[in-house]
Amino acid sequence: MTSIKKKASATTVATKPMAVAHDAADMPVRKKTKAREMADLALQPTFNAAAVAINYISAPGGELSVVDLMESLKDSIDEVRAGDMRHAEAMLFSQAHALQAIFLDMALRAAKNSQPEHREASLRLALKAQNQSRMTLETLATIKNPPVVIARQANISSGPQQVNNGVASVHADRAHAENQRRRPNELIEESDEQGLDAGTARSPGGANSCLETVGQGYRAAHC
Repeated sequence: MTSIKKKASATTVATKPMAVAHDAADMPVRKKTKAREMADLALQPTFNAAAVAINYISAPGGELSVVDLMESLKDSIDEVRAGDMRHAEAMLFSQAHALQAIFLDMALRAAKNSQPEHREASLRLALKAQNQSRMTLETLATIKNPPVVIARQANISSGPQQVNNGVASVHADRAHAENQRRRPNELIEESDEQGLDAGTARSPGGANSCLETVGQGYRAAHC
């Protein structure tokens, strides 16, 4: 009986950790506190943009709402994520026109100022607005027609490194150089082991008997 009780107690002790783990998995997730929710809201990009925009933009029909601005920004963000850049393109083009208006205003002010220092300050602001408008249009052009860059990868490492990029092209260059070196020989011979074909040997003729390879006593009289 004593041994049976010990086995039963050991079985009970062994199953306790499993029961505790099962209870921990069934525990409800801790809800966020009000302070944590406010912190998450303060760090949202849409909230940050809406908090700034509401202080600079005035609605023609009434006051703007931060929540409405956040929802509108969220819709625009979803369009960009889907690959639709029409809103971003319209925004950049509108900004270029707004900067052009600032350039014209500051240029006209510079023309009306009679004091050199005031005229110079207005002209500096006008040229800054003009430069920003140009850069905005360049950004728009880059979005519409992204540049194509073809470059080999540079692998730089201070330690051991195995680079396989460009191995095929290096081998191809070496083979091409080898073919260029062997090309003059290939026009004459098909391989290094095969010699030139001298053709069929001809019998000596009498046209140039002076060139015959005979002894001096057997040469022709006119030679």
